[in-house]
Amino acid sequence: MFKKVDISIDFLGIHLDSPFILSAAPPTDELEMAERGLEEGWAGVILKTTSVEGNPVDLKNPMMSSFGPMSRKVVGLGNIDLISHHHIDVVEERVKYLKKKFPNKMIAASIMGASKEDWQTLVWRLKKAQVDLIECSFSCPQGSMGEEPGKMLAQSIEATEKVTRWVKEAADTTPVLIKITPQVTDIVEVAKAVKRGGADGITASNTIPSLTGVDIYTFEPYPTLFGEGAYSGLSGPAIKPITLRTIAEIARNVDIVISGNGGAFNWRDAVEFMAVGASNVQFCTLPMHYGFRTIRDLRSGLEHYLKEMGFASPMEIIGRALKNIKNQEDLVKPETRSEINYDKCIGCGLCYAACNDGGHMAISWDSELRKPTVNEDKCTGCAMCMQVCPVDAIRMKEKLDSKVHYFAERR
Repeated sequence: MFKKVDISIDFLGIHLDSPFILSAAPPTDELEMAERGLEEGWAGVILKTTSVEGNPVDLKNPMMSSFGPMSRKVVGLGNIDLISHHHIDVVEERVKYLKKKFPNKMIAASIMGASKEDWQTLVWRLKKAQVDLIECSFSCPQGSMGEEPGKMLAQSIEATEKVTRWVKEAADTTPVLIKITPQVTDIVEVAKAVKRGGADGITASNTIPSLTGVDIYTFEPYPTLFGEGAYSGLSGPAIKPITLRTIAEIARNVDIVISGNGGAFNWRDAVEFMAVGASNVQFCTLPMHYGFRTIRDLRSGLEHYLKEMGFASPMEIIGRALKNIKNQEDLVKPETRSEINYDKCIGCGLCYAACNDGGHMAISWDSELRKPTVNEDKCTGCAMCMQVCPVDAIRMKEKLDSKVHYFAERR
């Protein structure tokens, strides 16, 4: 019988029964949904971003669109959602209610303001409601704060530091996360500004500005509102590689706690986020697609992984991959060739097609036997053949100083 493993963590002084929390997004915009998420087993919620009363919230529907190959429609999910239409008066009551009903869960709230008074008022009211943590959305187009209109707050180093300081001044001992955007030239400078401003941590990161698609017969952008559309915030598995790089860059260069957010779709993704420096992982598109029940698989998968790896706690994962991330010029230069496992090869010919037209013409094809063969004299070891093989029958053999290493992706 499988013995349960303790997957709890401490995050900014808050005990979480797992590293998995619901991010500030549609799944936390209604009280009943937040309750159901916590009842299902999520470690905490960050209620959808709120603002002061009187702040106009101009939502347009349909607000969602997606893309994906063939039957997978939601590899990427775009939305033109803004912040919650529930203002702070509603959210502070929800915080009180949820804290009373779920005393052992993290009840957090996300805020945005357009002035120092707004930011600090939101913080003071949430503190009075006994919120566990405050996340600040610096990654939605939310006014200029003295910068260029329409830009995100975290796209300005100076504004990021200044507003962070305002928020932390009001929050005092209540933990503050600053949620940034990856849509900047230098994410490290933004993270340094957050740290200088005094925040307790950083949420890395958020959706990525995008255009999900265009109807090629009507030329209407997706999502379409009577033929017109706007740029979307892209989430889901499509942005995971960008989030991984964002977290890793911050973790390698700035000593600050990181909450991972943006593209995690299963427990493996979550482990990757933690391996490059995140202390916990926020989820949005996954429960939006498959429901709150997904927490069961997240918890079970992580428990099995910890046991398999001999780790006593999820904390042992944090930052474990960082030492292996180098600059390209610092990498070793092994002699690399592709190697085909004919016991697994199904003779589809994809490796031949990819190598012939996209590699270095190092794979030949026997059409009678339906068998590919690698010419090691021509193979440079680019790994394109391995990427297209549908059954993982190809691995890369790397030789360096008479030592041999095999590279094969485990999916």
